[in-house]
Amino acid sequence: MTEFEAFAVDLARDAARVTLPLFRSDIGHDDKGGAGGFDPVTEADRQAEAVIRRRIAERYPDHGVIGEEYGADRPDAEHVWVLDPVDGTRAFIAGLPLWTTLIALRTAGTPTVGVIAQPYLDEIFVGGPSGARLLRGETETPLAVRACERLNDAVIATTDPDIFTGSELGAWTQVRAAARLARLGCDAYAYAMLAAGRIDLVAEAGLKPWDWSALVPVIRAAGGAVVNWRGQAPDDGGQILAVGDARLIDQALVTLRRAAL
Repeated sequence: MTEFEAFAVDLARDAARVTLPLFRSDIGHDDKGGAGGFDPVTEADRQAEAVIRRRIAERYPDHGVIGEEYGADRPDAEHVWVLDPVDGTRAFIAGLPLWTTLIALRTAGTPTVGVIAQPYLDEIFVGGPSGARLLRGETETPLAVRACERLNDAVIATTDPDIFTGSELGAWTQVRAAARLARLGCDAYAYAMLAAGRIDLVAEAGLKPWDWSALVPVIRAAGGAVVNWRGQAPDDGGQILAVGDARLIDQALVTLRRAAL
């Protein structure tokens, strides 16, 4: 692994030492959604991001940070870490082991290193310049997407159809109707399974930079692709299409492009 890849893995393990003792405990949660709907946050979110930020400041004081819980610090730096300490807080609250810790490093604005970690399952999916691999304990397994030429044969996923609004929902519904199998409720873990060759396509909308930045290097290093609903590089519009087989992009965009921002 490169220096930054190894450091991202270390950050994920530091976060796990905070989040795991709080998982399936009675820590409670706050709602930061207000009139915008239920948007829970727990002490696991806050404490884990604080630990990660402290480690980054100690190791790379000239790097920037963008995090879900504590905002942006030097977001225009050449190297910027993008953090979601608990992606899938609803799953965390419900005791479901499908939440993840997402850690990305952007270099000159482009995600170059990514980690998707699920500590309860002892899984760290890491991707970057040296490739993509799954770490479980002392074992490293290469990650590789699988071939899937036709959308009709694809296993697809999204977190919840409620994330789609207006024409987005209609677009997703048509993609789902064309696919062989659709799974819901996996949050960022679905992208890890795409990199591992178990899922073929994930489509989502309304994502923030900390929701999607980490998955890009993991999926690309595993041989997949991540684009927005216009078929371009992911952006702040928050519409993401991730595929294991690039041949699925145009098939999905036939529908998704109609709702692209």
